[in-house]
Amino acid sequence: MFQLETPFLELVMRGAFLYVLFLVLFRILPRRTASEMSPMDLVFLLLITEAASHALGDFSSLTDGTVQILTMVVLNWAINKLSFHVRWIERLVEHGPLVVIRDGKTIPDHLRREALTDGELKAHLRLEGLESVDQVKVAHLEGDGRLSVIKADSSSDQGGQQPGVVA
Repeated sequence: MFQLETPFLELVMRGAFLYVLFLVLFRILPRRTASEMSPMDLVFLLLITEAASHALGDFSSLTDGTVQILTMVVLNWAINKLSFHVRWIERLVEHGPLVVIRDGKTIPDHLRREALTDGELKAHLRLEGLESVDQVKVAHLEGDGRLSVIKADSSSDQGGQQPGVVA
């Protein structure tokens, strides 16, 4: 039960390969609005988990499974540390913000690239208390899938100053 059934290096390599594979896959996949998972996304995640459990191997030894779990935990910790200290690694593993609305107009290419539907966009704007895209100065689809919105100034133009702010 506690003896290694599979060579140690093979366990580490399997765990590392799957970690890197999922990191690349989830970096390529589009972000989801408001970090919500659609039913299709949930099914996808469950199928990946099932496939990964077979790729990791059918273990009867607790030690084999523990080695692979620890391999993935260490890789995750290392990637997080490196992405904090090394800018190009952060850009490699994290999505940056993407402008999807500017000056009351959507940017269709960006919406299409992220598979963000008009309905999803409008639903999020309603959650922000906005009735239409015209009320938005700029909206960014953040790396984690949330939509951050800066409302358009409804008062007259004040030379770039905010209302009530004296230069």
